[in-house]
Amino acid sequence: MLMDLWAYEEHNKVRLQFKVKETLYVGRSRYQEIAVLDTETCGRLLLLDGMIMLTEKFEFVYHEMLVHPSMFLHPSPKKVLIVGGGDGGAAREVLKHDVEEVEMVELDEEVIEVSKKYLPTTACQLENPKLKIHIEDGVEFLKRAPEGSYDVIFIDSTDPVPGGPAIGLFNAEFYGNVFKALGEDGIAVAQLASPYTDYIFLGDYYRMVSRIFPIARIYLAFTPDFPTGMWAFSFCSKRLDPVEDYDPERYLSSGIKTRYYNDEIHKAAFALPNFLKELLQGKG
Repeated sequence: MLMDLWAYEEHNKVRLQFKVKETLYVGRSRYQEIAVLDTETCGRLLLLDGMIMLTEKFEFVYHEMLVHPSMFLHPSPKKVLIVGGGDGGAAREVLKHDVEEVEMVELDEEVIEVSKKYLPTTACQLENPKLKIHIEDGVEFLKRAPEGSYDVIFIDSTDPVPGGPAIGLFNAEFYGNVFKALGEDGIAVAQLASPYTDYIFLGDYYRMVSRIFPIARIYLAFTPDFPTGMWAFSFCSKRLDPVEDYDPERYLSSGIKTRYYNDEIHKAAFALPNFLKELLQGKG
């Protein structure tokens, strides 16, 4: 939403807002309203249906933490699927690794085109020859995916707002199809919510994925791009533990440049505060 030259997102009675210098683009696709605004302090801001997706200044936190913990853990991540991710940030980070093929399934082609035009730093790899883009529903795509097709699957969607385009990406049927589409060392990662304002959702979600995957963890990153600043991701794996099986030398010797993620952050991200531990244990 726009209010007196401020762009804001309000969720569960918590508001995050940015002072706006200029409106660069506002339009409506078949699925949602898309807006790009230039802010006073954080560069360009992307909103989908009034929800903040990223700012130019801080999007690296979210995209690095979505991608690198799993890419540096999987022993040989060659085939990767991104569900959503039309702004291109997840693809940019995945393509820093020695992958053979990346597929991206984005429902809304307009998000891709707007990002290419207005967010070139984020969308800089959307025409990389290793990236194959499918314009379709990720739910239906995963239903058809052959068993064991991918090493890592990233679910980089909008929030599960009732009636919104991402609601089908947060249920047991979808995650059952994700499990089937992963290889024996397969890992699935999803962006989730703020533990402060969405604790009921996080608890329900965690119990759901724990029934499907042998290993399920919640991990955290801290970014001013999202309400409350603390953001949760899920890590789901068929075999690999994100801390016990992590070799920091993979990152240290990779030559990959990151601004937020490093080998110490990797382990620290899976260390949870007590209130969140209690929630995930069903005590919260």
